[in-house]
Amino acid sequence: MPSDHAGERLQKVMARSGVGSRRAVEDLIKAGRVTVNGDTARLGQRVDPERDDVALDGVRIPIAPGLVHYLLNKPVGVVSTAQDPQGRRTVVDLVPAEPRVYPVGRLDLDSGGLLLLTNDGDLTNGLTHPRYEVPKTYRVLVKGRPSKAALGALTDGVDLDDGPARAVSVKVIDTAPEATLLEIVMAEGRNREVRRMCAAVGHETQSLFRTAIGPLRDASLRSGEWRPLTSDEVRALYEVAGV
Repeated sequence: MPSDHAGERLQKVMARSGVGSRRAVEDLIKAGRVTVNGDTARLGQRVDPERDDVALDGVRIPIAPGLVHYLLNKPVGVVSTAQDPQGRRTVVDLVPAEPRVYPVGRLDLDSGGLLLLTNDGDLTNGLTHPRYEVPKTYRVLVKGRPSKAALGALTDGVDLDDGPARAVSVKVIDTAPEATLLEIVMAEGRNREVRRMCAAVGHETQSLFRTAIGPLRDASLRSGEWRPLTSDEVRALYEVAGV
């Protein structure tokens, strides 16, 4: 049964989360597109943002107070951790100090590109859980010009020290006499995995940048810049992460 305990009105909670205006939210509820704890919601219903699960079209809405979701374009040379024993600059240093957030996954020191930072534990667990295989897209500049066989090996699978690894897809973006720009999509993210895979087929990585996390892209973010995610972006991540 929908929650009936004391709390805030559902329309107010959903509007605050960025789904839409209260009038728009009321229309969604009337259309039967909103559920609370799995049951169809009703106008005027009260919910506890700390306890209740609210979903729109079957996709959960982050309504807990204090949740933040930042998209950062990580610069090369910045560490993808919350703290670094060596005192190097971390990705957490580049976003607001409060509330405290943590990176979802990581990009190695020599790599740059899109990185999500959040205090949303449910989303973090979903995005990092191997079961959901949330794709991540990289632009990778490698030395030389990989043959069709080498490119095929990346998608067929190569053996690494910590087990076999394979790309979801590999596409040649541009070529030069001494280097090739590839777009590589991965469904997992082991330590320096893309670099090690390219090395395994005979091509050293010169630069690597992540350009997408699931449906999330933003080519306008410059290196070191960040922005909060929109409500639609958060819901899209919830959907691909199975939250």
